[in-house]
Amino acid sequence: MATKNNKLNPGHFAVARALDIPVSTKHCIEICRALRYKNTAYAKRFLEEVADLKRAVPFKKFYKDTGHKAGMAAGRFPQKAAKELLALVKSVEANALVKGLNASDLKITKIIANKASIPLTGGRRRTATKRSHVEIEVKEGRKAKLEKQAKATEVAAAKKEVKTEVAKSEHKENKQPASPAVVEKKIVKESLSKPEVKEISSAELLRRAQEKAARLKKEEIERKSTEEVSQLYEELQKKGTLRQKGGKA
Repeated sequence: MATKNNKLNPGHFAVARALDIPVSTKHCIEICRALRYKNTAYAKRFLEEVADLKRAVPFKKFYKDTGHKAGMAAGRFPQKAAKELLALVKSVEANALVKGLNASDLKITKIIANKASIPLTGGRRRTATKRSHVEIEVKEGRKAKLEKQAKATEVAAAKKEVKTEVAKSEHKENKQPASPAVVEKKIVKESLSKPEVKEISSAELLRRAQEKAARLKKEEIERKSTEEVSQLYEELQKKGTLRQKGGKA
């Protein structure tokens, strides 16, 4: 059975253990040798192919009475051990997700198999059962580390920019008020820069009013005379005393 990873475990890695699994320790050792320092995606694909009898595991240590397989020397198809280790790889990926690691780029840095205690069984063959312990440890690959570093740099730059803006705004708000002498000088300068407004006497206002009234009266007389002339012109035209254009009067 696979054990859960401790969430409080420090470091950028995740661990999972499978204790007392009923598989051959020799098979687990050969599979661990084939998967060590590989990424978890390759490990899952490799174990699935072994479980489906599509790929053989090369046996480098326990190769006695083992036949050759295609593309390698001694090799076998340890299906049961491959299924147990596949579940363990998926378990360590889940532990890595819980710790906030990038599950798409995990490298197997440690994978070991040990022989477990053999339980007593009834009958004459008391040592016929098989038990193994397997431990796996994964860390983030170089790509994931670079992505995290870039994100951390961006976040730090954003925080620094925000702090700078806050400091500027606080400096503006906490700016000391100007002294009374400076304020008085500013008021005097503004008053001198404004154009002077001359006062108009009552006689001048009366003269301007009389001129405007005379101008309006003159315009009214001209308008009336123009209307009278236009009326006389229309009457003469009706009586036929004026010549029409292009004909006789």
